[in-house]
Amino acid sequence: MAPRLVEVVRTYLSLPSLADLQPSSAPALAVRLERLDPCPVDHWRALYAQIGAPWHWHDRDAWEDERVQQHLARAEVQVYRLVVDPDGGVSTTAGFLELERHQDGATEIVYLGIDRTVFGRGIGGWLLTEAVRLAFADGANRVWLHTCTLDGPAALPNYQQRGFRIERTETYEATLPT
Repeated sequence: MAPRLVEVVRTYLSLPSLADLQPSSAPALAVRLERLDPCPVDHWRALYAQIGAPWHWHDRDAWEDERVQQHLARAEVQVYRLVVDPDGGVSTTAGFLELERHQDGATEIVYLGIDRTVFGRGIGGWLLTEAVRLAFADGANRVWLHTCTLDGPAALPNYQQRGFRIERTETYEATLPT
């Protein structure tokens, strides 16, 4: 099958302060965040593939393991996995979060996503709320992220409902498998 060329719109958003956060309600499912410190490369790659593959997260696929490990070992980078604890069931990984503190004092939400099996349960809003709280608790002077039209349809509305404001957009072409 021939790959197809698609136009993608990337949207950059920011939240200037914790006071601007419009928190989401807690989801109906029992969920928790686990910081992975240190985060093993194979575990990071598994999370990246599980959560990101449906949305064409491939920018780090080409990174050699050593490069991923060096990135994850940086004090500015925090990785979390989202765990769902069903009543009497087996805990499962249902999401992924990566934060990176930058030299200007801002924290970027580099990756944030949930598994398709938990869509529609309020977990995405809760995860974003927790990401913002973690970033500001770690001293961020603002929190920012970007999303694109390849991401889930609820991503951009979720960011805006939590108080993020659009700063700018850009358009580019991406080659996707058919």
